[in-house]
Amino acid sequence: MEPKNKYAYRSKLSEYQVRRIMKLFALDLTATQMAELMDVGRKTINRYLKAVRGRMAQACTQEAKLVGDVEVDESYFGPTRVRGKRGRGAADKTLVFGMFKRDGNVYTEIVPDAKKPTLQGVIRGNVDQDSVIHSDGWRGYDGLADVGYEEHVRITHSEDNFSDEDGTHINGIEAFWGTVKTRLTARRGIRDEYLHLHLKECEFRFNHRDEDLYKTLLELVRENPLFYS
Repeated sequence: MEPKNKYAYRSKLSEYQVRRIMKLFALDLTATQMAELMDVGRKTINRYLKAVRGRMAQACTQEAKLVGDVEVDESYFGPTRVRGKRGRGAADKTLVFGMFKRDGNVYTEIVPDAKKPTLQGVIRGNVDQDSVIHSDGWRGYDGLADVGYEEHVRITHSEDNFSDEDGTHINGIEAFWGTVKTRLTARRGIRDEYLHLHLKECEFRFNHRDEDLYKTLLELVRENPLFYS
């Protein structure tokens, strides 16, 4: 008879072990470190971590729209050095679009390109129109005020400007990109098919930065238990 486990259906691990995985995950240990501490196979740990990240990603998609002063920016993830094109359109890179409500939440999404219809489609789906959009000078952001946003202000990085006297900058979202890249680099390579889950983990951790992450994860998984197959 399978043991009862309110955090994971059909789990081969006990409820205590699942809770410990989430505790160690909240403390940001790697799967290898968890496996050693718990005397559980790393593949098993990774299977549970993938499921937890999946729950985090689901929670991120259910967040309310951002409203207020919202910074928008794109960033590329992939090999550190790539021959050929650089910047927007860089070869062998995954393009991620991000939006940051100052002093609030962040939202990220992998996108196929940095063209106007793509970027503005994501903005309109996730940012309330009663917002001031802060961006760089990329033409993909042209016309945001024309589609109903309260205001759209820009900082021109090509002129070596990173802020102006009116407070126009996108330092918040750029700082988030730096944190994410440092974190992913420490994982020593993440396969493309798992990048989305790791991005959403970073997003979830950031958005719940003022909470006890372990308790938040327990509540999240108890409401929507993991499953083992």
